[in-house]
Amino acid sequence: EVLYTVKSEFHENIIEVSGNVKAAQQQVMQTKNDGTVKKVNVKVGDKVKAGQAIVELDASEQEYNLANHNYKMEQTSINGSKKELAVMKMQQKMLENKLSDRTITARFDGVVTDLNVDEGDYLNTDLAKDVGTIIDRSYLYAEVEVVESDASRLRIGQDVIFSFPSYPELKVKGYVKFYPATGRITSRGATVLDAEIRIDNPPEEI
Repeated sequence: EVLYTVKSEFHENIIEVSGNVKAAQQQVMQTKNDGTVKKVNVKVGDKVKAGQAIVELDASEQEYNLANHNYKMEQTSINGSKKELAVMKMQQKMLENKLSDRTITARFDGVVTDLNVDEGDYLNTDLAKDVGTIIDRSYLYAEVEVVESDASRLRIGQDVIFSFPSYPELKVKGYVKFYPATGRITSRGATVLDAEIRIDNPPEEI
């Protein structure tokens, strides 16, 4: 008779990586024209929709030029030639664009994380001052280096547990979104795969 003793063991198959999370999209807002800020429609922390007006510059001159041009177009449509009217329609489009450029709008749905302008401020394009920042938090991602010895254990969709120094108790579940078929050699001489890991619908703390 042979006596066998069975022991239970737990084996962790973990790939450890580090990196910095980024927003899905980021818009650093700047003005295309010089001018005085007429209206600021949001504050830091506000959620915004794509196309929403964030900052409006004084557009009195542009509004006048467009209204005056539209009046002349009406006269031309009655007495002028088709060719002259076609040219004026092109000019109308240019004036409309100039008027539109007096408003800084959100390019996507997101959250205002930074705002550096107040009503009455004068914005100068030569100074290239950032008006503010909008981020899209629909997901967060990080680009990380996976060492060659761990590459064979990497899978698309693989679970990733994120931890953050600012919230030691918080653990957030994500997944491997993408990694290339070939690696690269770093300046240190190590072979790595550049993988993208992602968190969908991240918690407000992050």
